[in-house]
Formats: sequence, C-alpha cells, structure tokens
Amino acid sequence: MGFSCGIIGLPNVGKTTLFNALTESDAQAENYPFCTVDPNNGIVAVPDKRLTDIAAIFKPEKVTPTTLEFVDIAGLVKGASQGEGLGNQFLAQIQQMDAIAHVVRCFQDENISHTYETIDPIRDMQVVETELLIRDLDMAQKRIKKQGKVASGGDKEAKLEVEALEIIEKALANGQKVSSLALNQTMLQRVENTPFLTRLPTLVIANISEDQIGSKTDEVLSGLVQMCNEHSLPLVEICAQTESELDELEPDERQAYMAELGIAESGLSQVITVGYRLLKLVSFFTTVGTEVRAWTVLDGTMAVKAAGRIHTDMERGFIRAEVVGAEALLEYGSEQAIREKGLVRLEGKEYIVQDGDVIRFRFNV
Repeated sequence: MGFSCGIIGLPNVGKTTLFNALTESDAQAENYPFCTVDPNNGIVAVPDKRLTDIAAIFKPEKVTPTTLEFVDIAGLVKGASQGEGLGNQFLAQIQQMDAIAHVVRCFQDENISHTYETIDPIRDMQVVETELLIRDLDMAQKRIKKQGKVASGGDKEAKLEVEALEIIEKALANGQKVSSLALNQTMLQRVENTPFLTRLPTLVIANISEDQIGSKTDEVLSGLVQMCNEHSLPLVEICAQTESELDELEPDERQAYMAELGIAESGLSQVITVGYRLLKLVSFFTTVGTEVRAWTVLDGTMAVKAAGRIHTDMERGFIRAEVVGAEALLEYGSEQAIREKGLVRLEGKEYIVQDGDVIRFRFNV
C-alpha cells in the first residue's frame, strides 16, 4: 500500500528538484514557471533496516520492500482556483493523493527566479492554502445546491449530507481547513463523495540551502518552524540541491558527505518517517517460500484484513496468524530459536497488526 504523496507549492520553489532527489529521477527542472505541466510520478522503495536484517536471517532469493509514490504537481499560483496557471487541472491532480508535501522555498539565490521578489515561506504557504480553501468552498457550495434539490424531494440521506456540507461550508468561509474540523466518522461518511483538498494530511518541506542545514539562527527558517509548531504541522528541512548531489555518490561516499554536512538522515527517510506517522501507517513482514517482504497497512488493521492485502484468498480462508515481533526475531537470530523460547503467538482474525510484526498466515484455499 505505502502511500501517494503529492508535492505541491508555488512555481520555482524546488518541487521537481526535490522529486528527482527523492525518486532518483531526471524530470525536467528549469528556472521558469510551469516547467512542469503534466505530473511526474515516481515509485520508491521504503528503506527499512528491519527488512534487511530479517532477510539476513532467512537468506531468501527475493527481498521485496513496500513502496510509496511521489507525484510532482505543477506550481500553483494565486488565482489557481479560478483557473490561473492551469490551476483547475493541477488542483484536480491533488484530489487523488493520500497526503500533501507542501514545499516552500527558504533559500536565497538571485539566479533562480521566484513568483514574488522576496523569500517568505509563510506568505507562500498562505497563497497556496488560500487557493485550496477557495476550491473546497466552491465544491461544497455546488454539492449543497445539487443535493439540496434531492433533499427537497424527501431523500433523508441527501438531507443529512447537506447538513454536514453546510457545517463544512461555514468553516471554509472562515478560513478553516476540513482537516481542522472535529468531524466524527458518520459526518465524514456523509461527505465522502466530495473530495475536499484541505482534508488531506499535510507535511511541510522547507527547501533550504546548504548553509542553512542545522541552522538555529536563520530568521526565515526559524519563523517557519514557529508557525508550523503553532499549527501542529509536521516540518521537514531538506536541501533539495544537496540531496541531488548525494544521489550521485556511492554509499560510502554519501555517508561521509552527510556526516561532513551534519545530515543525520536522508531526505527520503525523513519524509517517509513523517508521512507514515501522519497517515497512521504501520509495516509488517512476511517470510513465505523464497521471499521476505514488507507490507504497509493502516494502524488498527485486523489480521484478516492484512492477509487480504496479500491475497483475497488468504482473507477468505483465514485460519490464524503466527506472529512474532521483529525485535525478538532479530535478538534470537533464527525461527527455531524464537519457537523454542515460545515467542511465536497464535492470533485470530481480530488481532490488530502491530508495526514490526513478522507474520505467517495460515489459511484454507
């Protein structure tokens, strides 16, 4: 499953450079607005040391990580919700995402143009977020009008949907995102046919210069950090240009260069860590035949549904799950050892899969 993450922001903030660095792609990145028109898609393997260590124990012929998709969406501009800069097209692309990575430019470089004359990531964020809010408000109003006619004919479900939409419409008009509203599951189900953009979990990526890495005194960056903290927005600081350079190096050289720059974790790993937490995802592992594989599901997924992620037959014929934590498996070093220690648990359909579980599903065909 992994997740799909749409990379958005104003033109020329480094979205495509970041996309290329994260996905090791070579999408065109030029110094002019709307260089990107059609979205660039990149599938990347999720790095997980546990998978590598488990594979070292079982020595399978095949090791398969879970994956995630990044989508580089063209720059949004003021007026995008009214079609400026092909805005309607780009906004529609965002609707398909599981999450948004909002890239804002924090670095100074007179050789790279900017939509505005000054570097102000908070202003830039507000420009883009306003367009998302306006688009959502327009969708809410159109849906209310459509379903209001159905409700007037006596349709109870349409009436309940309109009531929920009117709550959202009022909030959007006051500048509140859908994600900020305390809507219960019933309310969310009533509006599930309206793909609000501001409902999407969002992380902020500060595209910084090499000189800003690890800085505690940079005014532009510190202001953004404060704003994100106030609004409970997860923030990742990445120098997209440096990440691109790191991709060109061999692993040993890469680690040495990262240490020299004071970079503890790659940009990809940072985004994955924050993204999984944001979307409440967990990973589990299977060791079947000649393959060790990682899978991703929502936190709270029952064992029977996790089995269904692998194959529908496994969900249909589910008998039980043999489960051991990755930490225990790695501590004792073999399947035989953990069985002798009695660490393998037998779990039923309603067992909630935990991050790091190593599972063997038993099922009837």
